[in-house]
Amino acid sequence: MGNVILIGFMGCGKSTVGLRLSYRLRRTIIDTDREIEKEESRTITDIFATDGEAYFRDRETDCLKRLKSSANNQIISVGGGLPMREENRALLHELGQVFYLRAEGETIYERVKDDTKRPLLQVEDPLARIKTLITERDPYYRAAADVVITVDGKSFSQILDEIEENAEPM
Repeated sequence: MGNVILIGFMGCGKSTVGLRLSYRLRRTIIDTDREIEKEESRTITDIFATDGEAYFRDRETDCLKRLKSSANNQIISVGGGLPMREENRALLHELGQVFYLRAEGETIYERVKDDTKRPLLQVEDPLARIKTLITERDPYYRAAADVVITVDGKSFSQILDEIEENAEPM
């Protein structure tokens, strides 16, 4: 299929890296969170508040299944929790080459601390929550990934170069 798939924790740069990579490789980008918001005609925050996380996670799996039959030679950026499901990890591998953009908790916190649209961070101590979630999710991200790229302290150009260096022939 030739798809390049970006996974990682919220705020690791999936959307921005994906957009810049799409320009560099002249490919379209699909962001699963945006696709779900379009389908549902509401924000992820609203989906979580109204129907809960389990409902949203089901929508993510449905989105991957649809992409499996339609996505070809594209950049796909997925939500931070999507790789937690075993079924989703299998679907990601079927869709293309998976890059895990890995960042430390402090890096994530600095990027998302003022973002009120992140339902999982609406807690008293967001940094502690970020570190806990990264620790929980890291093994799942690694299981889903073909390539792990640490993004802390790197420019977008450096990250893009690293993706291209590690990508299967495009």
